[in-house]
Amino acid sequence: MLMIKAQNTLNRLQTERDGYGNQIDPTTRPDNLKDSTNTEIQSLPPKLYMWHLSETLGNRTIMLPDTAYHHFQNTNLVEGITGHYNYLGNLGSPRLSRIFFERTDEGASIFMKSYSSFFLNPSEVNFTNSNVPFSNLTYYKGGSKIDGEERFKSYFSVNANKRLAFGFNIDYLYGRGIYSYQSTAHFNAGLFASYIGDHYQLQGIINNFSLKMNENGGITDDRYITSPENLAEGKKEYEASGIPTKMSEATNYNNDFYVYLTHRYKIGFKRKTKIAKPQNPSKKESEETQHPDPEKESNNRPLKRLSSNMEHVSGAPKEEINDTHPQLLATESESKDSTITEEFVPVTSFIHTVKLESSRHRFSAQSEDITMYDTSYFKKGLSRDSTTSFSIKNIFGIALLEGFNKYAKAGLTAYVSHKYSRYNLMKDSTSTNMQQYSEQEVFLGGELAKREGKILHYNINGEVGLLDKALGQFRLQGNFDMNFHLWKDTIKFIGRGFISNTLPSFYIRHYHSNHFYWDNDNMSKEIRTHVEGEISIERWGTNLRAGVENIKNYTYFNQEALPTQSSDNIQIISATLAQNFRIGIFHLDNEITWQKTSNKTVIPLPQLSLYHNFYLQTKLAKKVLSVQLGADVRYFSKYYAPAYTPAIQQFHLQSTDDQVEIGGYPIVNVYANLHLKRTRFFVMMYHVNQGMGTRNYFLVPHYPINPRLLKIGVSWNFFD
Repeated sequence: MLMIKAQNTLNRLQTERDGYGNQIDPTTRPDNLKDSTNTEIQSLPPKLYMWHLSETLGNRTIMLPDTAYHHFQNTNLVEGITGHYNYLGNLGSPRLSRIFFERTDEGASIFMKSYSSFFLNPSEVNFTNSNVPFSNLTYYKGGSKIDGEERFKSYFSVNANKRLAFGFNIDYLYGRGIYSYQSTAHFNAGLFASYIGDHYQLQGIINNFSLKMNENGGITDDRYITSPENLAEGKKEYEASGIPTKMSEATNYNNDFYVYLTHRYKIGFKRKTKIAKPQNPSKKESEETQHPDPEKESNNRPLKRLSSNMEHVSGAPKEEINDTHPQLLATESESKDSTITEEFVPVTSFIHTVKLESSRHRFSAQSEDITMYDTSYFKKGLSRDSTTSFSIKNIFGIALLEGFNKYAKAGLTAYVSHKYSRYNLMKDSTSTNMQQYSEQEVFLGGELAKREGKILHYNINGEVGLLDKALGQFRLQGNFDMNFHLWKDTIKFIGRGFISNTLPSFYIRHYHSNHFYWDNDNMSKEIRTHVEGEISIERWGTNLRAGVENIKNYTYFNQEALPTQSSDNIQIISATLAQNFRIGIFHLDNEITWQKTSNKTVIPLPQLSLYHNFYLQTKLAKKVLSVQLGADVRYFSKYYAPAYTPAIQQFHLQSTDDQVEIGGYPIVNVYANLHLKRTRFFVMMYHVNQGMGTRNYFLVPHYPINPRLLKIGVSWNFFD
């Protein structure tokens, strides 16, 4: 009987596999995995890291897994974590940043760009490599079943072996809408995969986005919010659902599908190197790895990212991670013993990146007030606007890699890109009869980058157009960072800058619809020059960022919601100071942004934007439950904020006969954040000060934000 038990145990050990699927040799099996008939087998401590990609060349940027609970209560707010965005009030609605330097024209089309709280470009997709399956489930809810909002997000990643990983993400958002006819329903499903080998690397993404938004055009009279007692009914307060709106049967639909693939093949040589033999992690270290301390991870600061060209190892660059993010790897104690092994040293990479994208935009209005629009090109009182686009972009590059010998202090890459785009616009009153446009762009580019080391890193990237619509366009951008120690402080200085001469995007130059119709082939190239510096002192909790930008031929939507250009030189100056304080368990985080524009009419901006967060942070239940209790406030000075037109789904300058100042009103939220092992949870009372003061709670003219609302959220990580 004893012999049978022993044989069964040996057979089980011989067929067991580690976290990457490799068979475990029972003679070399770690002590913490040894089994007996009376002992339960411990699971492997999880090892994982995540990264983002640069869309052009597919360079990887290592990042921390999202496990910090600081600011978790703000992660689903359309106005952003620190309240930088104007939006229409409902979850999932279009938004525009009040901080000018945060606005970007890269990536999505003009219809998807305003959905940046939901839409993900390839550079924003999370890739994961782990020795155990990793998944995350996140759920947000606010308000009631009748007019509330919900969002469910799931993420899953698993490794087939050390090199090959794949996964999926699902994001479903449903905002019923506190005010009439403003519901949103968005759905995203995506797949991703990666293979990180010594010679060959591949990373691919398939994403499909479907967005539906009902449009109400804003409320008919702002006094329903600001001074309801002055209206005919004489009420002191109106129910949000009973306030009349300008539109009732209008809907915008956006669909975007893209396939993105970047892969490279490396050639090089092998050399011998000495490495230390790792010892088995202790039980305490394993537990800390599986359940990391959120306070140690975040330290109440934004998550840092670590850049690397990733060419020297098959996984994440362990030396750089240990220097900057030791929690990304399971804790290991190295013995004095060492062994000699061979490592592959890449010298040259051959790079290919391809992106295929197909999109469709539709605007439908079953009935319209004919006085709302000056012109109807196809039909009065009814709109059936539609446009589709398709593009395929290929990039071919060759890179001489950094660090293959002592003289290779930086990496050098040359590449050429070709993009073919096809657009279909309405030609007459039937959307089935379409007018087709096609464009091609060919750019020649290069990059000089130093990503290794601890003190200095830099990246310079430039490209110039050669053929068709790209002819005459160019872009040159660069950034660097320096890290040095001063006494007991770590100081980081960052510099950024770019100069560009680019043609406005296709839909700025051409668009056909029932009420808006333009063909602007004579538009000039927009010239931008930007310089910015940032200094961060980690121990003081201080971050100061300042910059200036000059723009000629600035492209914008005017008072009639039509695209136009300003021939003047416009300057924007901006500075942001973030300063955090702590006394015992009490914390006060502060962010102040000042900006100035030389042309308030063309680029209206608030001079002052503030965010303050006061909270108590401690641990309970034998220090396994982390708790934050606090309140935050966001405020910006008054200005003539851009208005919004549903028929083109764009923000534009306010009409000359309807000028309204937005701002001067604080928005206060009270919250409780909790973190227990792998679970984060929050309860928040949003807009707790509703009904107090001026009641001018608009972020877009005639679009009030939601009144006081209870919100909850939970996020759960799984490592099995």
